[in-house]
Amino acid sequence: MTTTGAFGWGSHHLEATPAGEVRLDPAGQLAVRQTLARYVFALDHADMAALEGVLTEDATWTAVIADETEQGPFIGRAAILDLVRGAAQAQTDQRRHHLTNLVFRRADDGTAVVWAYLTLTSNADGDPAVVTTGFSTFTLRHAENAWRITDLFIGLDSAA
Repeated sequence: MTTTGAFGWGSHHLEATPAGEVRLDPAGQLAVRQTLARYVFALDHADMAALEGVLTEDATWTAVIADETEQGPFIGRAAILDLVRGAAQAQTDQRRHHLTNLVFRRADDGTAVVWAYLTLTSNADGDPAVVTTGFSTFTLRHAENAWRITDLFIGLDSAA
């Protein structure tokens, strides 16, 4: 697939998560960041138990490639785990998901909405490369004494 996003293509997706007050103390913000880090480590190592632990039962996952191709929404933790399991089984390289430039759009003791840039790298046969770039919007809920992802939107600048 040669779909490639034009400059600013994802702006309307980001605007769907309007800014609000961030009323979450630094310890709470760190806990949210740790959940997101555990999420990408779980993806990179196909650790289904860890992935299950960072998702709510009713989580949703949607991806859009350059505003042209949509995958999902996958609704429910089981559907997301099946998606990741299938992708991991088909993978022939080691992928790494890098989240950077995290921005809290709004947050309180029960809910957090975070934007992040995504860089997806691959190491196939000792040849590291960038696979794609993009952004994510995460909605997290504080449940069972932990932060868990309840909604995830991924906007990819090109096909992975």
